[in-house]
Amino acid sequence: MSEKTASTSTSLLLDVMLGKLAVYLRMCGYDAVYALDREIEADERLLALAETENRRLLTRDVQLAERANDGVLLQSRVVADQLRELRDAGFDLTLDDRPARCGQCNGPVERVGDNERTPEYAPDSAEQAVFRCIRCGQHFWKGSHWDDVEETLASI
Repeated sequence: MSEKTASTSTSLLLDVMLGKLAVYLRMCGYDAVYALDREIEADERLLALAETENRRLLTRDVQLAERANDGVLLQSRVVADQLRELRDAGFDLTLDDRPARCGQCNGPVERVGDNERTPEYAPDSAEQAVFRCIRCGQHFWKGSHWDDVEETLASI
């Protein structure tokens, strides 16, 4: 794995083996594109996208990591262990006070106004901070999922 550290300003590209990891990285504020969200599976297309969009490629594929400019090779199949590998490589894996990225589509997130309506599944925005993805419209708030991710990150 590369010794270069990464901050949340580092744009990432995760190959097809790292879909669950993408959600965690997005929740930590990373611009983390998942290959299948772009319908990309072929190595050549992954490498081209990483180059074109100046993204650091994360993969479990040894040959692909070697071919990528500043690629990061992850050994584990388990998300918590992958997070540990990234932390050990210098990645910032902390949750911000407010979400910055949609865990579903990687779009930017904005806070819903106190008087704006929210979907039935979401809390009242006047009672709890609710966020909406600008791209896909999904709503987020700090609930049990946020707590679970926070606990996982604290345990690594």
